[in-house]
Amino acid sequence: MRKLVFYVLSIGLAATGLTAAGTPPRPVRLGIAGLKHDHVNGILGRVGRGDVEIVGICESNADLASRVAQRFGLPAGLFYSDLKSMLDAAKPEAIAAFGPISEHARVVEACAPRGIHVMVEKPLAFSLDQALEMERLAGRYHIHLLTNYETTWYASVHDAYRIVREQNTIGDIRKIVVHDGHKGPKEIGVSPEFFAWLTDPVQNGGGALIDFGCYGANLITWLMKGKAPLTVTAVTQRIKPEIYPKVDDEATIVLTYPAAQGIIQASWNWPIGRKDLEIYGQRGTVFAPDRGTLRIRPGESEPERTETLEPRLSPEDDPFAYLAAVVRGEVIVADSDLSSLANNVMAVRILDAARRSAATGRTVRFAQ
Repeated sequence: MRKLVFYVLSIGLAATGLTAAGTPPRPVRLGIAGLKHDHVNGILGRVGRGDVEIVGICESNADLASRVAQRFGLPAGLFYSDLKSMLDAAKPEAIAAFGPISEHARVVEACAPRGIHVMVEKPLAFSLDQALEMERLAGRYHIHLLTNYETTWYASVHDAYRIVREQNTIGDIRKIVVHDGHKGPKEIGVSPEFFAWLTDPVQNGGGALIDFGCYGANLITWLMKGKAPLTVTAVTQRIKPEIYPKVDDEATIVLTYPAAQGIIQASWNWPIGRKDLEIYGQRGTVFAPDRGTLRIRPGESEPERTETLEPRLSPEDDPFAYLAAVVRGEVIVADSDLSSLANNVMAVRILDAARRSAATGRTVRFAQ
């Protein structure tokens, strides 16, 4: 009985963000690996929530590091020119990686033997070989390896899953359509450092197919409960070669399952920015047009209704709050979760097959 009481007390304290002594838990010591991904602004400009403390920043580009330090008012002592020096001196408990996708594996190789947990920006990797090696290292050294997508924190996405998968409101899934992208990296004004690697096939692995195709691979894998597709067929285009001469800027990926299809439309040519999801069941539809809205039509004879949703509760509303909760053991990551390693290795397998399909003009049959 004593163990049960302690367990219930611990769960209650975790939910309130307090320790057994009634004080907030100490912040997780967080290191930043790389500054060349503009999403790093999300953590550097984040209003303090007391869950993480930035203890070190690694960036080999001294000019970029200096500009970031000045912009955010960060002390020079936080910055290191190489990852190993930062890990040895700052001793972070977790790392958030904000460099080219090609560097994700190197970050895990450095952190895993030290027992340092890692969260990378989407996707986990663009190479299946790299993803599998990262998975092996995370398992060997028992670290958490998470992948951060903006859509993971959307209330609409999670309510859509609940309605479709838990309540079975629209019957079995028959088709999932995911649209992601914007006008293009140059058109929306990303930083020069971000643009340089995002449009480099060696560092990013592709263009829109990798940059935005990963969202659909992540969400469809989640909605299909981790099952691998039967086939992957992809078509890519270079509509703006004068801007993006080395990578695709338009991609469509079609996944087939025994009784369903997934369609991923990834583009640097949308007239508007979009991250939306459509789910079609046997009886009805559920659409998530943005982070806080759902459109639900349970059946053909029923009118569509629109729901406006409240933001998710902490730590499910923010990648860094979530990372801190995982490191502290307050949140257990299941293989089925959007941030999980299992989901994201599958997403990389899908992207790898899509890239091969687009290159050859052939459908790739998945190894089951």
